[in-house]
Amino acid sequence: MNYLYQKGNHDRVFVLLHGTGGHKEDLIDLAKYMDENAHIIALEGDVDEGGVKRFFKRKAPGVFNIQDLDQRRDKLFDFLDTLADKHALKRDEFVALGYSNGANMILSILYAYQNPFKAIFLHHPMLPYEDRTMCLQKGLKVFIGAGENDPICSKVMTKTVFKDLQAKEADVTIFWHQQFHQISRDEIEAARRFYLKKV
Repeated sequence: MNYLYQKGNHDRVFVLLHGTGGHKEDLIDLAKYMDENAHIIALEGDVDEGGVKRFFKRKAPGVFNIQDLDQRRDKLFDFLDTLADKHALKRDEFVALGYSNGANMILSILYAYQNPFKAIFLHHPMLPYEDRTMCLQKGLKVFIGAGENDPICSKVMTKTVFKDLQAKEADVTIFWHQQFHQISRDEIEAARRFYLKKV
């Protein structure tokens, strides 16, 4: 998997997953704004959908290819262990931050791994599974950023993600803004406040 690594000045590591059509550099400024001293691992999706990069295949817009998602989820998770060894990073200091397709990939990890990250930031995620139960560890810190008028991630779906995390006793916060599918300035500020207070 193509990735970019930037060395930090303390143990914290941000793992960044861009949205559909994005690139590995897309979320670096956001991560640096939240913690300028953290290491950064910025991943780039290796699925090419008509020239558009993604982290897993889909059958149609909004319809995930679950088999492909599961396979690529496990491959990505193993890759993070490899990168931790390669760059001498503390695996328990990894913080995942994803937008849209990247957030969906991160969210899928919570259904397969109990203690995958120190904290998670999901910007405009969609529910990856309808018939599975999360297995995350109690107390996992999760921030969700969502748009009241998001045409891709409905309010109902976002609330379901929130409730599923609550049911597993995650320390979860959801921030709503009045815009659409893009990450808003207010959302960035709310994510930063959550990080500085909780993580």
